[in-house]
Amino acid sequence: MLSAQTIARVKATIPVLASAGPAVTQHFYQRMFAHNPELKDVFNLSNQRSGRQPAALFAAVAAYAQHIENPQVLAAAVERIAQKHTSFVVKPEQYAIVGKHLLATLQELAPDTFDSDTTAAWAEAYQFLAGIFIDREGTLYAQHKAAEGGWEGERAFRLAAKVAESEKVTSFYFEPADGGAVMAFEPGQYIGIKVKPSQGDYQEIRQYSLSAASNGKGYRISVKREDQGLVSNFLHDELAVGDEVALMPPAGDFFLDTQSQAPVVLVSAGVGLTPMMSMLETLAQQQPGRVVQFLHACENQIQHSFKARQQELAKAHGVPLRYWYNDQHGLMDLAPIRYELPLADGLFYLCGPIGFMAAIKGQLLALGVSGERIHYEAFGPHAEL
Repeated sequence: MLSAQTIARVKATIPVLASAGPAVTQHFYQRMFAHNPELKDVFNLSNQRSGRQPAALFAAVAAYAQHIENPQVLAAAVERIAQKHTSFVVKPEQYAIVGKHLLATLQELAPDTFDSDTTAAWAEAYQFLAGIFIDREGTLYAQHKAAEGGWEGERAFRLAAKVAESEKVTSFYFEPADGGAVMAFEPGQYIGIKVKPSQGDYQEIRQYSLSAASNGKGYRISVKREDQGLVSNFLHDELAVGDEVALMPPAGDFFLDTQSQAPVVLVSAGVGLTPMMSMLETLAQQQPGRVVQFLHACENQIQHSFKARQQELAKAHGVPLRYWYNDQHGLMDLAPIRYELPLADGLFYLCGPIGFMAAIKGQLLALGVSGERIHYEAFGPHAEL
């Protein structure tokens, strides 16, 4: 455990960190990539350019400093980050590189605050936190390897089929190149894919939600073409049936509670319906009697993915479907259907743009839904709603 002196020294730096804001982590990433450019093959450089990753890292650093004497408060965040790290195949030795540049960044940006004693305290605190991550990630890697059809790190998969689901979304069906089984996953989890786009300078790793129920034979992801999306455009335009990619084992802490019988409401916008399709397919297979509602919003009908499949499942299992098209109905408003929602005991799963999820969470809270029954997944770096 950390000493009281170390905790006090770290907490004393909180005002300095707060005043600096994400400039701390922006400087950190610039420094790290300048000295260790090989890490550009690991980190999502698009999220670096957008500022989302530096902002997310700053929030994590600030939260750790704030709760350093009681890291259990951060257990959910640690689990979320550790899960994501396994899909990047983060290695224990990389924590030393990150720690070196983080401490150097603090000294360079605030030399008066980060004297030798304070820097030593932060070094001790960082090592303590890194140990927590390394231990948890080691456990996850071991579980992936030991699972039936599982593996550790990268595994070669072949693109078996490519199916357009809407104007901007295409599904990609992958089967293992070795012909073996593949490990099961929880509905709502994602998988890491590693590719080398022809238009990019580095290998790129992205995480995409698995969009079908687990079947032990292969995986399906459904990817929206983003205007400036290096990887999404590569997948849509260049990856051909028969090509091989590297996949990492399924991961993620956002998934359907299949042990519960509580009513479920799946709420999505745009491509955020991909994990919801996995949940809906799984519910139809494993819990056909469970009460489910499916609420989805998108720009218009031609951008509505999986509509026919949703209607097929709804007809077979009595699932109410409600759609909001922005060009016809405007934004999703739950007030008119509040008496039809299981506000008292239902589990609500949200996925879509951050603004959409924040608005829906706000509506649910206003309708009396307790926060612990609202679960959500943010694509890319985590963001609080």
